Amino acid sequence: MASSWQHRDLAAVVELPAEPVAAGPRAAIPEHVRAGLDTRLRALIARDPGTRLGTDPEELHQMRVSVRRMRAMLRAARPFLDESWAEPLRAELGWLGRSLGPVRDLDVLLDRLRQESADLPAGERAAAARLISGLEAEHGTARVELLAALDSDRYLDLLRALAAAIRSSPEESDADSSRELRGLVLGEFGKLRKAVARLPEHPADDDLHALRILGKRVRYTSELAQPAFGRSAQQLIRAARQFQDVLGEHQDACVAEERVRDLLHGFGDEADAAVSFVAGRLVEREQARKAERRAQWHPAWEALSAAAAEI
Repeated sequence: MASSWQHRDLAAVVELPAEPVAAGPRAAIPEHVRAGLDTRLRALIARDPGTRLGTDPEELHQMRVSVRRMRAMLRAARPFLDESWAEPLRAELGWLGRSLGPVRDLDVLLDRLRQESADLPAGERAAAARLISGLEAEHGTARVELLAALDSDRYLDLLRALAAAIRSSPEESDADSSRELRGLVLGEFGKLRKAVARLPEHPADDDLHALRILGKRVRYTSELAQPAFGRSAQQLIRAARQFQDVLGEHQDACVAEERVRDLLHGFGDEADAAVSFVAGRLVEREQARKAERRAQWHPAWEALSAAAAEI
């Protein structure tokens, strides 16, 4: 089992190249993918100890981001990759992302609700603590499942497979890949643009969440193309990040509101007046935050559109 290597150099265990892999502006797309996988796998490995320790939620957050970026990169470059190795890697990265997700989502939710209740009077803070105690128990269970995934042979096999892909022979090509990379970026942006055009005047919460996912794909594909486009790609990445952040905060408010309602419902007839009152206050705050972010997403979209036009 993986427990035997937890305190060893994980990069050496999976045989990651000693020196980081880089791809020049004219490199073939598979080489840009190799370089991107190398960067993200090194970041993932660096966050592995802190994720296991669990004292700083940012460690898990960054580990999960690395997984998502690798998976998005493989998805975006799929037409230029050998499916026999790329698709299994993407599927296994999906498994790892799902293993990391519940703890990360609960980290975000617990931190949010604790901050929102911190300025309440003492009695209401105590009621808020009772309200969210169920989330803390859920977090503990999710941590056990996360650690089991990180201690598994499946996890180690995935890291080894990623390292093997990074060590693979460079793709021979004399062609400039800039045109293909531009096509990948604009292809992802086109999907987002069409989704925005289909929106009704007052989009549903789920519609905005779907836009966030498409915006994230634009951002991660732009990161893949950054060596070829430099400054214009950096501007697009920044705009996509802002778009993603606005819609991410909207989605966090949606989730928090729903979970608070679920927690209150879980009390049933045992919910006292203080708990019910605090739940109402927390829901009201999340609804206000949702409205604020709804007012911000379209300007963020216009900024993203302007940045995409420069690619």
